[in-house]
This record gives sequence, structure tokens and C-alpha cells, in this order.
Amino acid sequence: MDIKKDTVVSLAYEISNLEGEVIEKTGTPISYLHGGYDGIFPLVEETLHGQKAGYACQIKLEPDDAFGEYDSDLVRVEPRALFPDDIQVGMQFEGGAEGSDDMSMYTITDIADGKVVVDGNHPLAGQALVFSCTVENVRPATREELTHGHVHGTDGHAH
Repeated sequence: MDIKKDTVVSLAYEISNLEGEVIEKTGTPISYLHGGYDGIFPLVEETLHGQKAGYACQIKLEPDDAFGEYDSDLVRVEPRALFPDDIQVGMQFEGGAEGSDDMSMYTITDIADGKVVVDGNHPLAGQALVFSCTVENVRPATREELTHGHVHGTDGHAH
């Protein structure tokens, strides 16, 4: 079966930096709903469109194709008193600007002198990456998956 809109694609993949250092690798294949459902990087989806199970490729992703450019405006210094006592560098939490309904994921990058530095950028923002993958399986999406806009079952999201 060809990869086309409204198919479920299962991939084994690996993400590495340009120096070849592996950043992330699947232990078991992941599945996404193909056809503009935002389940995978758009450039990867475009490359896989029309392919079949067994297809393998390597795609260079510039920052705009992956996690975006690094935005220094997303780094904030907050008073230590706003945080629980047990925080540590590397912890993540959801938050937003005061008075805004927009929520973002923040990572604590430093704790010192009564201040906490939080960064709303994805840890890989600003980096060019290499996405290597092999298509393990392609199947039609179920009506429920299409209604919900994501994969269900053992290889996807379960409600």
C-alpha cells in the first residue's frame, strides 16, 4: 500500500546531529496519521508520501523544518519564590505569560542567587538534524482515527 492521505504509517527512526551523534532512536516503531495531521515533521511527511513499506531514507532537517530557530525571547529569569522547593535543573513544566492563555513547555536551565532561569525553546531548537527512517508498515486509518486526527491502538494513542 502506498503512503497517502489518511493512512497510518509505522516507522523505525533515528535522529542525529550533523556530527552523527544519535539524539533519539526508536526501540519499537512509532505510528502517525499521514496527510497533514501534524504527527510528524512536514518535510518527512512530504518525503514519505507515495512510498511503501520497506522504504528507507535520510532527510536533513534545517531548524525551520524541525524544532524552529532558537528564540532568546523565550528565556526568562523568574524569582525562586515562584517555584516549589524541590525543583532541579532539567525539570520541565507548562506555563505562560501573565494574562495570556497561551501555554508553553519550559525547562529549568539554571537556579542561582534567588533566581530561576527557564527556557521555552525546544531543547533541539536552532539545530540542523538528520532524520533517518525505515517504513515498517502502511495501513488505512480507521474512521475513529480520522475523526480524532491521530493513531489509536497498540501503536498509537489510546483514550
